[in-house]
Amino acid sequence: MNAATQIISQQIEWARNRGIHLTGSRGSRGLEVYTTTLEDNLFQPLSEATREELSRGDGGELKGSEGQPAKIQALHSSSALGVNVFDFWRGKKDLSILTAACGLTAAGHDVAGEIRFEQKFSIDVRFRYAPNLDVLIYPQSSTYAAFGIECKFTEAYSSRGHGGLDPKYLGNDAVWQHLPHTRELAQKISLIDTGFKHLHAAQLIKHILGLNRRFGHRRYRLLYLWYDALGEPGAKHRQEIDAFSTIARADGVIFHQTSYQELILRLAKHRESHPDYVAYLTARYL
Repeated sequence: MNAATQIISQQIEWARNRGIHLTGSRGSRGLEVYTTTLEDNLFQPLSEATREELSRGDGGELKGSEGQPAKIQALHSSSALGVNVFDFWRGKKDLSILTAACGLTAAGHDVAGEIRFEQKFSIDVRFRYAPNLDVLIYPQSSTYAAFGIECKFTEAYSSRGHGGLDPKYLGNDAVWQHLPHTRELAQKISLIDTGFKHLHAAQLIKHILGLNRRFGHRRYRLLYLWYDALGEPGAKHRQEIDAFSTIARADGVIFHQTSYQELILRLAKHRESHPDYVAYLTARYL
């Protein structure tokens, strides 16, 4: 059993234990890994603001039709996982438990701010599309203007793989200011990425370029948040994350990395304050 199949199987068992009915991607067709309602795949109903932001994203997460569930209804949806972890904190006055668990701020310091989903930051006005960053936290009274978070679930273990960096991103010298090591990596993985099997390095590079252009160099923190897996795939993925981190940090990019399992275990220390939230995350994702 490969890593992605194992994760999905665990999610199916979680759903069965809760009596949640599952369906295929086209009703009776396909593997039954989709909930029949969006609410069945979420800890709490989507806030209106989060629903609006997801609907504006380029991934079409909320687009379903008669007999065909939306992408976010998949048990292995990285969007659903991100929403289950982060939407709970939206609108709360203090985000310090969350940001400290993510490794973005020191523990014990109050953190006020806003959480948003599917944020787009243009790299070059000539490009039609801007990369979508899964989660963005705008902290108030901070040295940093933003905390960007790229979230992954089973994607790193998919047999479909990922593409390299489109050469068009290398044609604008201005966007690579302060990023010589990152640019060297970008050249190596353009057009085909043969160096990273599990980590989508090209996507992370585009996020760095977009965040740099929007907020300025060293004015943001970028967190790669992924779901860990046992065995060789998980080990290889972690090695690739470390390799990318070394390159990004050599350019002064404030790059963080942590797994969902590590994050949830840190959040679980606050079970008394948020019992239902912690119970849901630990039962489903640990």
